[in-house]
Amino acid sequence: MNTIPRPEFPRPQFFRGDKSWLNLNGEWDFELDLGASGDDRAMFAPDATFTRKITVPFCPESKLSGVEYTDFIPQCWYRRDLPVPDGFDPSRERLILHFGAVDYKAAVFLNGVEIGSHIGGYTPFSVDVTDRLAEKNTLTVRAFSDVRSRFQPTGKQSERYFNHGCVYTRTTGIWQTVWLERVPRDRIERAEFFPDVANEKVVCRLTFVGDSFCDKVCADVSYKGERVASVSAKVAGRAVSFEIALPDPVLWDVGRGELYDVRLTYGEDVVDSYFGMRSVFVEGDRLYLNGKELFMRLVLDQGFYPDGVLTAPSDEALRRDVELAMDVGCNGARLHMKVFEPRLIYHADRAGYLLWGEYPNWGLDTTSDRAAQVMLPEWTEEVLRDVSSPAIIGWCPLNETAENADARLLRYLYDVTRSLDPSRPVIDSSGYLHVATDIYDAHDYEQDPVKFAERFGAETMDRGEYFKNYNRSIPYGGQPYFVSEYGGTAFVSQGDRRSDWGYGTGVKDAEEFYTRLRGLTEALVKNPHICGFCYTQLTDVFQEVNGIYKFDRTPKLDAAKLREIFGAKR
Repeated sequence: MNTIPRPEFPRPQFFRGDKSWLNLNGEWDFELDLGASGDDRAMFAPDATFTRKITVPFCPESKLSGVEYTDFIPQCWYRRDLPVPDGFDPSRERLILHFGAVDYKAAVFLNGVEIGSHIGGYTPFSVDVTDRLAEKNTLTVRAFSDVRSRFQPTGKQSERYFNHGCVYTRTTGIWQTVWLERVPRDRIERAEFFPDVANEKVVCRLTFVGDSFCDKVCADVSYKGERVASVSAKVAGRAVSFEIALPDPVLWDVGRGELYDVRLTYGEDVVDSYFGMRSVFVEGDRLYLNGKELFMRLVLDQGFYPDGVLTAPSDEALRRDVELAMDVGCNGARLHMKVFEPRLIYHADRAGYLLWGEYPNWGLDTTSDRAAQVMLPEWTEEVLRDVSSPAIIGWCPLNETAENADARLLRYLYDVTRSLDPSRPVIDSSGYLHVATDIYDAHDYEQDPVKFAERFGAETMDRGEYFKNYNRSIPYGGQPYFVSEYGGTAFVSQGDRRSDWGYGTGVKDAEEFYTRLRGLTEALVKNPHICGFCYTQLTDVFQEVNGIYKFDRTPKLDAAKLREIFGAKR
């Protein structure tokens, strides 16, 4: 029986085989550093005193970590032995230490010497440990966090002692899998795939790292185990881009997660990956997937768990979240205010489940000139991490910015995102302030279906009247129009606690909930000017009781009735 928590490979779209990696999750030494004095006390030294244990990859605030300390943690420390694989040969190999995510500023020490660092609580980073290896090795990690700073993006982590409103328990330190990877010295560093359905091909873009470079790379593509294409490309330097023809491609689509497997060979390096063939584009006021008009029936997914906080207790829990949304008639999600684990995106890829990639910008003062400096490196890491996912159909770097947010920041993030990935639409800031956007969206938690229909009904938009959250936003310019947050109706099942938070006046029973939801949703579904909705939200989260499931993912409402409402015909 495997006792390692979260034992599955954490990066499904870039895999070198079972023998290439070692999962470092499990019990580590741990120390809270509430005075942030650990550097002065040489906590990085291999013989430093640690008084606690923690179960990685769960944050110390979580039950699953074994610590469950929920007050503010300005700094904490982790330590464990670092194993060296049998037969490891540094003359032809490198040993790479990977962190899925560490919140917020991380420093990595090996045998008392700092060998790497990273700023950003939601994206992965790696450190080459090869040149610092000794006969016995001690790995130490320092994590610093200040959610009350104006310049630390925190997403939905509470800046108060208690949870409140729609912000929740904090996450400090390591919260995704830590792992070692044994790699060739000359190797593929990154693989990106851009499907071109119209021309029946996929564009493959690779970057390389090493002491020298091989003269070619080979790509073998298969579908359901049968080879469908084999291509080799000459390599001169650190990058190459080439095309793979796929006549009459099998399309990735809603509910049909059709994927092509690809094996990349570069000298001694062999990487297994996958991609999906699909197109997404905006034309006039319509959004298209594979050349057919797409109506997004999304749910807001906060990605929190009762026992793991930001970390899912298991890979099955991530897969189940996708299934729960599809069970009630939704075809996708806004991955809200969090950079989700790659395994969640993998399950969406396999299921044909639409995603919007977003960033946890709350906690960052978007009125300041410093905001771009703080945010841009991590946002770039996120886009590059997930750019090859067929499930992700759009990017949105900001959510609900203040009306006086720096317009230059919004325009800059829009332009940078489009330059990183010109293949998907970009929303500059979901809901509130718009400066430059491919899809015009709005948030509205009006609970009266009559008033809501007056605002978002077809007749209103036929007159050229389009709701926007802020007057300072640019006028609606004929793009697809998306109501990207609505509903959020507070509802507590009979017998559950009844004093918690949600939008609007709570309903007295399930039937009143269905009636309200049907009225709100029908106005959006029946309006041909609207390209989609996003209901708030998938689950209850701590004190917030506007989920369509309970926080533990058990049913709160009748899935068949919800499916009838969310899945209603246009």
